[in-house]
Amino acid sequence: MAQKVAQKKLVEHNALLQAVEMGMRKEAIKEKFNFKSLQELKVAYYDALVALDKIKDVKKGRKPKKVDNKVSINSKGSIVIPKKLIDELDLGDMDTFRVVKGDTGLILETVKKPPKTILRKRNGHSLERNCSQASMLPN
Repeated sequence: MAQKVAQKKLVEHNALLQAVEMGMRKEAIKEKFNFKSLQELKVAYYDALVALDKIKDVKKGRKPKKVDNKVSINSKGSIVIPKKLIDELDLGDMDTFRVVKGDTGLILETVKKPPKTILRKRNGHSLERNCSQASMLPN
């Protein structure tokens, strides 16, 4: 069995606001606009005020949850930073940090990676060096 959802009645917003502002009685307004209950009239009046920009609409929905900024150390000794915290801080997958012990605790400082150096071609192959001090060129 499908449950019926109550649909909003289409009401002329200007006419409803005019009737309320003229001081028309609630019973007369309910009869004129075919409202069955006082609550239905109040909702239609509120919707009319919002539609005509007389008042601001109530924010619907939930506030986003605050991101938990706790990190932990797993059994292998790695620091685990939750995905939501990484997204909130806008960190990249390959970001590198240096851990510094401060007076109040640990501090993560970003480490800038040196750019990759592309070496000249030898025998038609380009060789790349990835931040290592050892030469990758053959002897």
